[in-house]
Amino acid sequence: MSNVKAVFWDFGGVVTSSPFEAFARLEAESGLPAGFIASVNRINPDANAWAQFERSEIDRATFSRLFEAESKALGHSVPGDRVLACLAGEPRPVMVAALKAVRRRFTIACLTNNVAKLPRPPDQAAALQEVMALFHHVIESSKIGVRKPERAFYEHALAAVGCRADEVVFLDDLGVNLKTARAMGMTTIKVDAPEPALEALSAILDLPLLAPGA
Repeated sequence: MSNVKAVFWDFGGVVTSSPFEAFARLEAESGLPAGFIASVNRINPDANAWAQFERSEIDRATFSRLFEAESKALGHSVPGDRVLACLAGEPRPVMVAALKAVRRRFTIACLTNNVAKLPRPPDQAAALQEVMALFHHVIESSKIGVRKPERAFYEHALAAVGCRADEVVFLDDLGVNLKTARAMGMTTIKVDAPEPALEALSAILDLPLLAPGA
């Protein structure tokens, strides 16, 4: 695809380990049904506590209270602070290497639904900051007041990078986030695991991104 000018990357679950893995550990430790936390987030997804927090419409204390009420309504009371503690993923080395390779030839941007900065151990914060510094642009829901999969989020990203939708490849681990981008004209890759996603991206960009045998 010779017309590609930029690659957009989700962060958690793509560049870093998935928060869903941490959710599963919390569910197991707390005796919650598997997938319960994600099920809370799927109820009223554009206006629930999670959506409001990612748009910076509420503070952390309010999020924790509202998420606990939402989860209680579904049968299990879970304080939101416990869920927020699951968001600290670890960078995936194979993805970090791919970012470094792709940025030499293409503009790269991070498109992340995130929340106001959470306290992290200094070494973890430094590692994440080092990865974020690789991106030419970082588009954060908590700063611009809209979030994936809202069309306005992608329009903001395209304007920031200076590309048309059909000049972009977008990687995300959530199909709902890819749906809007694809409808706008972006080429999309769903990241279930790093290696197959990078194989797909390599083919699109005609750029080797995986070591032989990886």
